[in-house]
Amino acid sequence: MPGVARSLVRVGEIELAVAVTGEGPPVLLLHGYPQTHVMWRHVVDRLAAEHTLVMPDLRGYGQSEKPPGDSRHTTYSKRAMAADALRLMEGLGHERFAVVGHDRGARVAHRLALDAPGVVRSLAVLDIVPTHYLFHHVDRPLADGYFHWFFLTQPELPERLIGADIEGWTRWVLDRWAGDARPIDPAAVDEYVAGMSSPGAVHASCEDYRAAASIDLELDDADVSAGRRVQAPLLALWGDEGRMGQLYDVGRIWTDYADEVSGRAVRGGHFVAEEAPEETSDALLAFLRDPAGWEATL
Repeated sequence: MPGVARSLVRVGEIELAVAVTGEGPPVLLLHGYPQTHVMWRHVVDRLAAEHTLVMPDLRGYGQSEKPPGDSRHTTYSKRAMAADALRLMEGLGHERFAVVGHDRGARVAHRLALDAPGVVRSLAVLDIVPTHYLFHHVDRPLADGYFHWFFLTQPELPERLIGADIEGWTRWVLDRWAGDARPIDPAAVDEYVAGMSSPGAVHASCEDYRAAASIDLELDDADVSAGRRVQAPLLALWGDEGRMGQLYDVGRIWTDYADEVSGRAVRGGHFVAEEAPEETSDALLAFLRDPAGWEATL
């Protein structure tokens, strides 16, 4: 991504690889699995014309630090990852900001909006339903489409199997989850393979999923029981060829977890920012300009 400044930034006990570009109201962009901040490359230019963009590699991914997991998986809890993001933005001088997250990054963004409601100005989540909803509505189509949610939580085995062919696994995942609209370009795929091949990355990503099925779900259950919801305006986007949109009424589900929800499907599969960058950029820019007035509330 030409013109994007990259650096390593210490946040608490770990170091994050961070890319920054643009000028204007700040937006934090959080990538998904098995990717890095490079997933935003096709939307950066348009968003950066109006916003300061902060794009870290999440802990455990890309060039960011990859601490070992712990027995309760708190090291890779979405609360820990959200705290990384909050410290990063505070350190850069951004007291209040918008958050856009895809896949795992959207789950971190959801947790950040719950834990720091006064900080998150608006929240956009790309191709997910809440972790709480997904785990409480497990059925055969989910198990088929999202088998990796259960495979990656197993102790030790996924590290051994994926570790035997990291490149093969990463390329298979990217190909299986994408739609037919626009293939992910080879240079980006190479970047994601390199990130997953770095020492500790496979273990870290497995811990991310183990946390989702344990400590993250515990925290989500507690929030739902207490009636805590996302207060910031929320935009949900999902791929019209992806499993998420095929299995779920994505926008309606989010209305059970957030006060003000809008959204729609865009062209493509799971990787909407890469498969449908124009549509995704259009939606994000309109939402970021006027979060409360973007299209119709669901």
